[in-house]
This record gives sequence, structure tokens and C-alpha cells, in this order.
Amino acid sequence: MRPGERGLAAARAALGVRFRLHGRDASGLDCVGLAALSMRAEGFEGRVPLGYALRTGDPEAARRAIEISGLILANGERPGDLLLVKTGPGQLHLAIAAEDGVIHADAQLRRVVERPGPMPWPVIGRWRVTKGD
Repeated sequence: MRPGERGLAAARAALGVRFRLHGRDASGLDCVGLAALSMRAEGFEGRVPLGYALRTGDPEAARRAIEISGLILANGERPGDLLLVKTGPGQLHLAIAAEDGVIHADAQLRRVVERPGPMPWPVIGRWRVTKGD
């Protein structure tokens, strides 16, 4: 498999899993839980935050936390990348890049969904487990 494919497959396998704040398994996932599931499928062994709040709206703090965890800032785009997006004022969110869209834990729809088409939110960071191509 090419870099990113395992993580994307893991995110797709979670489609339909219910949304649960601070969820980390098949009984419920939030955006951090989905990100951890996807990145672990790519070989990530770093720490996954607990008790966090992405509603702080501090993208620099979120970027630092992601990079301290051991993920690598992506150079270019590929499916399976971890995306940090700004979904609204003071609201940050994690998602997994797909070939044509994004997979994310949607709190409003109460489940993990794949949203096709252009990214609906500004991407403020992109990371991956390895540099790869």
C-alpha cells in the first residue's frame, strides 16, 4: 500500500460510527478519536490527547500539540493526511483527507461521515505519519 492508504481505509471503516465526545473506539468517536484511529493505522505510536478542547480557537496551540505528538508537517496533499480545519469562529476540527473530500466525526449529524467535493472549511494545517510521496 502507498503512504496514506491504510489511514484512509481505517477512517472509511469508521463511517457510520456514532459521534461521542472524547470517544476513542468503535462505540463512539470524536474528531480526535477518528484522527488517532487513522494515524495509528499508518503506524503512529504517539500520545493522543485527552480532555482537550478545540473550541479554544488557538490554531498555534493545536499545531504545536500535533507536532509534539510526532506527526510530520505535510509537504503537498495526499489522501490519508490529517487536516486541521477552522469550522467557525473559535472552532477547530480534525479531519482525514480523502481522494475527493474529507472524512470527519460530525457532531451535528452525530456520526462519522465522508463529505465529497471541495473542502467546506479553511485548512490551516496538514500532517502525516511519514513523509512518503
